[in-house]
Amino acid sequence: MRQIKGPIAADVLRVLDGDTVEVRAYPWPQQSVDVLVRLRGIDAPEIHSKCAAERVRAEIAKDRLSGMIGGQNKVLLTDIGGDKYFGRVVANLGLEDGEDAASTLILENLVQPYDGGHKEHPLCPSS
Repeated sequence: MRQIKGPIAADVLRVLDGDTVEVRAYPWPQQSVDVLVRLRGIDAPEIHSKCAAERVRAEIAKDRLSGMIGGQNKVLLTDIGGDKYFGRVVANLGLEDGEDAASTLILENLVQPYDGGHKEHPLCPSS
């Protein structure tokens, strides 16, 4: 699978949840592409979970990611690769101050590290 090292500048159009954003990326001069970006290396609680506790944590993670991105003129996408879902990519999301959004969410215990394996649901083990 081909991967683009980046950085690719992008504007965040919306935050879907704690690990996915929609951006308008600018990969070439005078060209842009709108794409969903899954943040590399993390798994956020699911907003549409059947488990109430997971939905609450999902909203907290989404709000924190929105807060980190709010007011940014540009974000930078790096290590961009394909995802299992067509139309979405996986990438690192860097903020203007150099902060890595996924690392911050992990440090604040709002998301779990994720390497593509089985997802854990510690609040709702039957999910």
